[in-house]
Amino acid sequence: MANKFLVETSARHVHLTAEAVEILFGKGHTLTNKKDLSQPGQYACEEKVTVKGPKGALKASILGPTRPANQVELSLTDARTIGVTVPVRESGDVAGSAGCVLEGPCGTVEMTEGVIAAKRHIHMTTADAAALGVSDKEIVSVKVDTARPLIFGDVVVRVNDNFALAMHIDTDEANAAGACGAVYGEIVK
Repeated sequence: MANKFLVETSARHVHLTAEAVEILFGKGHTLTNKKDLSQPGQYACEEKVTVKGPKGALKASILGPTRPANQVELSLTDARTIGVTVPVRESGDVAGSAGCVLEGPCGTVEMTEGVIAAKRHIHMTTADAAALGVSDKEIVSVKVDTARPLIFGDVVVRVNDNFALAMHIDTDEANAAGACGAVYGEIVK
């Protein structure tokens, strides 16, 4: 298992600014940690929001802590369900992307952009990158070990010493691979 790493399913979720949290949940409200996630300092929140598009709406989890900009990450199926066309991009690359309305118990936030399908990626430290023979922003292919083995292409390597080694795919990708429970992958050359 030396070259294998955990492959996690990243379900639809929202990143919010502190200002958006107060609009959606009330003045002075701060996000409530429900469960720590695999990436250090990241957590799923007790709070949820409704993501509305021209054709429908979906409930989405919020990931904390707050961020400098609002962002919604959906699978392509989720995006079609609510009637938005989203680009497949790295997290944070939202310029010119789709918009939506976020609805919470105390208010709404209209986003003119910020809705994307996150590009599949692997978080890793500098030491992990050296051990795996890859570098930051490199595009690789990853074979996942499931009942329906699959090789994912166009996987971006993200190197930061604050990361923990794990690959993230969305629910559409996880379903295509039959991913359930602990799933591992390895870079294929």
